[in-house]
Amino acid sequence: MNKISIYVLTLCLSFSAVSLYSQNNRARIITTNELNDNIFYHTIERGQTVYSIATMYGVTVDDIYRLNPESRESIKAGATLKIPQKDVSSAPMGNAEDNYLYHTIQPKETLYSLSVRYKVPGPDIIAANPGLSVSSFTIGKTIRIPATPIETLPTTDIKTVTKEIEYTIAKKETMYRICRKFNVSSAELIKRNPELKNGVKAGMVIKIPVETKETVTETAPAMHERDVNALLSTPQKIKHVNMIKVALLLPFMTNEATPSSNTLRFIEYYEGMLLAVDSLRNSGCSIELSVFDTGNGTKKVKEILKEDALKEANLIIGAVQNDQIAPVAEIAEKNNIKYVIPFTSKNDDVLSNAHVYQVNTPHSYLYAKASQAGCDLFGNDNIIFVKVPGIEEKADFIKAFKAEMKQRNIAWRELTYSAETFPVEMEAMLSTNKRSVIIPTSDSLDALNKLKSPLRMLAESKPECNITLFGYPVWQTYTRECLDDFFALNTYIYSNFYADNLSPEVADFYSKYKTWYSKNLINTFPKYGILGFDTGMFFFDAIKKYGSNFENNLDKIRYKSIQTGFDFERVNNWGGFINTNIFIVHYQSDFNVTRSEVR
Repeated sequence: MNKISIYVLTLCLSFSAVSLYSQNNRARIITTNELNDNIFYHTIERGQTVYSIATMYGVTVDDIYRLNPESRESIKAGATLKIPQKDVSSAPMGNAEDNYLYHTIQPKETLYSLSVRYKVPGPDIIAANPGLSVSSFTIGKTIRIPATPIETLPTTDIKTVTKEIEYTIAKKETMYRICRKFNVSSAELIKRNPELKNGVKAGMVIKIPVETKETVTETAPAMHERDVNALLSTPQKIKHVNMIKVALLLPFMTNEATPSSNTLRFIEYYEGMLLAVDSLRNSGCSIELSVFDTGNGTKKVKEILKEDALKEANLIIGAVQNDQIAPVAEIAEKNNIKYVIPFTSKNDDVLSNAHVYQVNTPHSYLYAKASQAGCDLFGNDNIIFVKVPGIEEKADFIKAFKAEMKQRNIAWRELTYSAETFPVEMEAMLSTNKRSVIIPTSDSLDALNKLKSPLRMLAESKPECNITLFGYPVWQTYTRECLDDFFALNTYIYSNFYADNLSPEVADFYSKYKTWYSKNLINTFPKYGILGFDTGMFFFDAIKKYGSNFENNLDKIRYKSIQTGFDFERVNNWGGFINTNIFIVHYQSDFNVTRSEVR
């Protein structure tokens, strides 16, 4: 492994890596329509899908459909689902993932009452639910209960214990001979046998301490009710870190004669992260960055996971493919290491691994939050969906948006585009006393090109109708063709990425990047160099300020990002964190662009 010193950081470029095979054995499912202990209830939260809920509990979507037939059509936040309880008795021995029961918190229940009910110590329930606190121990929330205590199982040990035996003194025996025979002092003998003060006599029965080896079984002492319930509010001390050790795993594909476009993007991500290291170094933060080439597949990853730099890291970032992510997540959990998944939004490890941080927001969460933001912005407006025939729609987003509007009793109208009739039909649907918000059901440039000109003509001829356009993250890549139209149509875009190229922060980053690497950033969306920088700045600074257990202070972390916002939410009481941050980007008619976070 080659090590290159850059300022105070160590870069360990390694061409090693991985292949671990893991298989989640599924326990037998008890399915019943009876409302008994074989069923618990899950309260649906924004962004969750039937698939994610099934994965979270280790059941199948068919298990959920069987108990909740209506869920085949749709599910909505706030509603409850019946979930079949797993039969842990059939789970393979030692398979921790299958060794849990799930419980929906009921009124008047406490941590102590659950501890008594399930005969599981309170600390073990806390250990099984890292996200459990006063705020999350609420009615309707689900927690998992270890079927067998995971911390306070009775322990057996071979210990030396002292016992008393009775001994009858023989003729002519002296105190000296007895003491030597049993390796005990005369003072100890007299202490246990005060009558020896008067001398040793044949036939006396005395007590003698003898050490012996014995198997001892110990259990933790029972906790009082008040102490058990107090576990939910016990403050967590910050585990400070002097030197932040980071392992970065990326597919640099060093075997390529000419780096592919994908490889160049990952190199740029790494370069952006180096700029974050340099920025924090200047503020007194010490970082050791070990960088590994994962290549393609799992072969190299297998070797990387043997490296001490991995096992000793405070933070692991990277791995791209799902078959690479799974073994890295396993190692992170085993060694209590925070693991950041920076690219894919389609990974299930976050649902059951408390150490995982997923940066790229899954579409279901993104659409749920964008729908929420859209309803907040346009709930009192004249909302019109426009479908362009023959062009693929953003069906999942439109479905989520309409579901949110229906839940809030917000009305909308729909129009199918026709080149011949669109201007007239659209004019007839406009309102003069409400803002008219136009939402294309497709995010494609082709659809936008068909709509923008007639909409601009209407906006100019009917200013009293206040036409506004609402659209999609990818629209940011259309600014060369559509920027003037965005301004003219007072356009709003939801996105989990946005970099304002005119801002001083972005300009400074571009300049610094070019100075360091003698090149410009690749023209992609999002910019991988800025993504690497933002990710490094957020997590490195979080560890610097709040230690290796910074998850206890996530609400205090406020990083003003250049491109990527961070708003991590734990997916459940035992799982990891998903970045749910989105921006609303507003192209205003006065030619200003604003970016606001949705909270």
